[in-house]
Amino acid sequence: MIRDVEKADYQTIVAIYNHYICNTVISFEEEEIDCGEISNRVDKVHSAGLSWLVVEQNHKVLGYAYASLWNERAAYRNTVEVSVYLHHQAVGKGYGRMLYEALFHRLRKTSVHVVISGIALPNPESVRLHEKFGMKKVAHYQEVGYKFGQWIDVGYWQLQLAG
Repeated sequence: MIRDVEKADYQTIVAIYNHYICNTVISFEEEEIDCGEISNRVDKVHSAGLSWLVVEQNHKVLGYAYASLWNERAAYRNTVEVSVYLHHQAVGKGYGRMLYEALFHRLRKTSVHVVISGIALPNPESVRLHEKFGMKKVAHYQEVGYKFGQWIDVGYWQLQLAG
């Protein structure tokens, strides 16, 4: 089931995201976050008129996806960045696809013109997911992140929505 995020989901979202902070280079954050920070991020997404969704099964949140403003400057108002995170044991089971289907459906009903996503590389699973939605690689930045003693490349994928 896909639904809008609720405050009761914040602790689970924190646990999902902190796993990526502490154990992977998928997130470039290095310090764990808390529910207050998630609350601030959700509020920022909602105040921009965008969606933050969760997927749940048997009343357990397994992941989330959201769209956020890509840049704060007014001329970028029709461009958003999308992100999806799943519980590490829920990866590869179609939940990311379901979240993005719902999120992209909502985005198509708005004034959003371009959707982008940055992906720490290599990450073939994330690349496949984004390309399933028609996103094309438009940039590759070499060694722009440094985490866990290694340099990390970042690629950017983009989709122009109809309109």
